Amino acid sequence: MNKKLSILTVCTFGVFGSMSAQHQPQLGKSPINEIISAMTIDEKVALLVGFGDEDTPDSIPSATIGFTKKIVPGAAGITRAIPRLDIPSIVLADGPAGLRIDPRRPGTDSTFYCTHFPVATSLASTWNAPLVKSVGNAIGNETLEYGVDILLAPATNIMRNPLCGRNFEYYSEDPILAGKLTSAMIQGIQQNGVGTSLKHFALNNQETNRTGNNVLVSPYVMRELYLKPFEIAIRESTPWTVMSSYNKVNGEYASENSLLLDSILRRQWGYKGLVMTDWFGGQDAVKQTIAGNDLLMPGLKKQYKVLKDAVDNGKLSTHILDRSVQRILELIIKTPRFQQYDYTNTVDLVANARTSRMAAAEGMVLLKNDNLTLPLDKSQTSRIALFGISSYDFIPGGTGSGDVNRAYTISLAEGLKQAGFQWNEKLAELYDTYIKKETDALPERQFDDPVQRIAEMELSDTLIQAQASCQDMAVITIGRISGEFHDRNITDDFLLSQTEQKLIENVCTAFHQKGKKVTVILNTCGVLETSSWKEQPDAILVAWLAGQEGGNAVADILTGTVTPSGKLPMTWPVNYEDVPSASNFPLAGHKESIDSTRYEEGLFVGYRYYDTFDKPVSYPFGYGLSYTTFDYGNLSIEKKEDVVEISCRIINSGNKAGKEVVQVYVSFPDKNEDYPTKELKGFAKTQILQPGETETVTVHIPLSYLKRYDETAGCWKLPQGTFRFFVNSSVEDCRLTGKYNL
Repeated sequence: MNKKLSILTVCTFGVFGSMSAQHQPQLGKSPINEIISAMTIDEKVALLVGFGDEDTPDSIPSATIGFTKKIVPGAAGITRAIPRLDIPSIVLADGPAGLRIDPRRPGTDSTFYCTHFPVATSLASTWNAPLVKSVGNAIGNETLEYGVDILLAPATNIMRNPLCGRNFEYYSEDPILAGKLTSAMIQGIQQNGVGTSLKHFALNNQETNRTGNNVLVSPYVMRELYLKPFEIAIRESTPWTVMSSYNKVNGEYASENSLLLDSILRRQWGYKGLVMTDWFGGQDAVKQTIAGNDLLMPGLKKQYKVLKDAVDNGKLSTHILDRSVQRILELIIKTPRFQQYDYTNTVDLVANARTSRMAAAEGMVLLKNDNLTLPLDKSQTSRIALFGISSYDFIPGGTGSGDVNRAYTISLAEGLKQAGFQWNEKLAELYDTYIKKETDALPERQFDDPVQRIAEMELSDTLIQAQASCQDMAVITIGRISGEFHDRNITDDFLLSQTEQKLIENVCTAFHQKGKKVTVILNTCGVLETSSWKEQPDAILVAWLAGQEGGNAVADILTGTVTPSGKLPMTWPVNYEDVPSASNFPLAGHKESIDSTRYEEGLFVGYRYYDTFDKPVSYPFGYGLSYTTFDYGNLSIEKKEDVVEISCRIINSGNKAGKEVVQVYVSFPDKNEDYPTKELKGFAKTQILQPGETETVTVHIPLSYLKRYDETAGCWKLPQGTFRFFVNSSVEDCRLTGKYNL
């Protein structure tokens, strides 16, 4: 055992260390069943409970913000070690947008920064599984070299409602898009020899009362929509661990729900790995263990006592106890720490920043581009008036466990300057002074406090008109941030504030009077209302929360260094009231949804609702403009064993290089009012196509994606008859159609 590994042996009950290691089986050298046989009941029970703060067992221990100071400071938690059997502790850390650990450590001037990558929503907007896998590979390498064994990511819950505070950590309102990209992320991370924790299983679709909310959902809706991305990820990428969610599902906590953790996850999907709780999730440690939740994190002494008492009085069988112990040991034996990997604490932050910048740019979605406003021509628009606090204080990501301790964040102002543009320094000084003053006045924020963002600065008409006279164009950045523990609001969040609306109106009026153009950048965690103001600017670009290289990535799009190819992974409605779950999401006036939320909309979430019922939207699912154009042709539909292959030819018919996303939607033969008109079942993205260049794209749709869940029979069935296939550029933009009888 190397020096770094031996440090972990202090994290045990004292009784473990006092037992002689002589003549004891050793993990990795002896069969696991022999290790289990050699363990005492105390050791087995303790292994099921993470190593939290033993000095304050009944309060929230510091594990929530990194009780791992002796190993990897800032990691989320560790498991217990049993030195006599050569069982080490392993380290778990947050990481949906990059590894989250402390950047500084006592006793050294060295720094341990991690790369802040674009959030999951931004990555989903790329519709590019290989790119997402490359981001995962970079995150996994930092995880490995900084000594972490399990990354608590990715999250793949469905974006049921645009106000969910954690949507930025999720991929899509659609299960196929979410599942495929989640799988790619897992594959990329785990190819480094570290593990992932697929979360939050399942139906964690709101942050309000997340530890007590009871989700009421029908079996077919749960399986076809909310569990489908998890199923795809389990079957196609085999994450090392799965994290159960806080909420209840049909009356039972997810971490105590045997239907979810045993019947579906293990028996039906064939999952062999470990299940852990979310931090302090669930209430009954015995029920959790019986249901199939193997590891309780971050670990409380009272949980150990409850489990030990349950074994002693026969309420928890040694068979079930051994089952969880085996899964934990099977996980530990795969980890870098057990393999005695000599981690370096050194990562290639420069290379990973390049990956982050590339991914961020590809995930940006161009919503509007009237009269070829973009890309910018530096010979005509070298001087830019930058408006909005987020132009200077760019938001890289959300708060809570999805945050990353990065070395820097590139603002839009910095990105444009590095791209060779000039911006008005006096205007910049006004914003810098305001931002510093207002930020300093904010109260110190705790980890679970509501997200705080200073209000937009008000500008006089005179100042704006002066900028319109001396600058070539205007860029306005609107920022939105959200995070764990709290959902978003409608006022001054989903809706623009009055100051923001006035800023857009006044800037557009002043600059248009001078014959100059205005672009709006949305540096946002999620969906915003756009219908009331989108006609005013000449161009609108959704930059999302684009990571630490966000400003550079926006500049890449604005200058045409990168042609936009992002597509929306969710629908942008006209009004919040149009959202199908608006009446049963926990806002003021919907208090009945706080303790119990009934998913009355069924499968009609996002585009499934708007498309089926012809409800107008501001921007549809799958939408995104480019600087070039693409033509579709030569549709081919073939069934090969258990897969339907959809092929078509894509030609770049414009005058700039770019990529196109091919989206395949399917209409089922059985007409049923409970089902949408059509659903996404596959997608693919082209390579960069030069003007006139052609690529044949093939989308593979497994027959399992075309099955419906029969509640009466309790199984999946493939509808008989003729399926219609739509090859689209967005859910509303159909390019090719075909039929196939299955």
